[in-house]
Amino acid sequence: MKRGTKDEDFMFLNLGPNHPSAHGAFRIVLQLDGEEIIDCVPDIGYHHRGAEKMAERQSWHSFIPYTDRIDYLGGVMNNLPYVLAVEKLAGITVPARVQTIRVMMAEFFRITSHLLFLGTYIQDVGGMTPIFFMFTDRMKAYDVIEAITGGRMHPAWFRIGGVAHDLPQGWDRLVRDFLNWMPKRIDEYVKAAIQNGILRARTIGTAQYNSAEALAWGVTGAGLRATGVDYDIRKARPYSGYENFEFDVPLAHNGDAYDRCTVRIEEMRQSLRIIKQCLDHMPAGDYKADHPLTCPPPKEKTLQHIETLITHFLSVSWGPIMPAGESSQMIEATKGINSYYLTSDKATMSYRTRIRTPSFAHLQQIPSVINGSMIPDLIAYLASIDFVMADVDR
Repeated sequence: MKRGTKDEDFMFLNLGPNHPSAHGAFRIVLQLDGEEIIDCVPDIGYHHRGAEKMAERQSWHSFIPYTDRIDYLGGVMNNLPYVLAVEKLAGITVPARVQTIRVMMAEFFRITSHLLFLGTYIQDVGGMTPIFFMFTDRMKAYDVIEAITGGRMHPAWFRIGGVAHDLPQGWDRLVRDFLNWMPKRIDEYVKAAIQNGILRARTIGTAQYNSAEALAWGVTGAGLRATGVDYDIRKARPYSGYENFEFDVPLAHNGDAYDRCTVRIEEMRQSLRIIKQCLDHMPAGDYKADHPLTCPPPKEKTLQHIETLITHFLSVSWGPIMPAGESSQMIEATKGINSYYLTSDKATMSYRTRIRTPSFAHLQQIPSVINGSMIPDLIAYLASIDFVMADVDR
């Protein structure tokens, strides 16, 4: 970056890596002329954790808890593309009950992630109060998640070929209570915060980009749909039975910081709609596939059949051996398209695991959008992206 012009020197400012608006260990080097951003360079890699290489030394089963930590707000949403990709490798077809349970839990985590986004978004623009209410509502969702899975933020609950255990007694009452509670809360947030004049003035027209720019930079999720592109993996390439659910894909058309927020608010309403369909039409049946490469067989059967006992022992100690081949699976995660590409060389662990997460593409787009704007616009822009650094530094 140039140090200055003939007549004046530019100022250089490090935003991050410990600035609260950077949402993690993320630094942006700003080249400033007064408060105007002439140029900026995003700097990532402060906590690269090598998740892809961990996948290549863990058994197929034991990598599942690591996937929870990719987008650490996505919970079981991160398990889903991985287990679906492994199931493609193994040729496992899961029961309809498993598909519906997975969809329901994934949509719960979409709501909890979007609630956190909404609270921090409003906070970054200057509103302090709403984030406390939104965290309270997230706790209500986590109470349901904990009752069903036994965990809150990182349940690691999905399994190859199914889920860890069946839905507990009373799960339907908890889900129904949440569905009755949440819509009114969303209406209150829109009335109190999203229609606030100061928030609208700060975000409408801020950090705007069009569909062509979004596609050129690899933007996915709400950031893409806010420009008017009607593309949602759940509709375009349905997985886990999403083709059986009725829901709309929320769109906006200005592609600014405000529209990215309104799209996510409407996505929460659609998630509630999907969860309601799961509640009303939960299929009967098993919670895991009857396949030798799936999660360990039921413990009670190991006491009756020696072959089952041997299978259980090998599954737990070594892990299953997946057939040689390649598979890939993408899903519409909380922040955009999350995909896993797996290569198996017929071993108990992956030969190559490639994780494509949405946040990296969203961060590399920052200079093209924000150059020429003011520092407060950058803060509003970062808030509207909705990224987590664990999603970037895989």
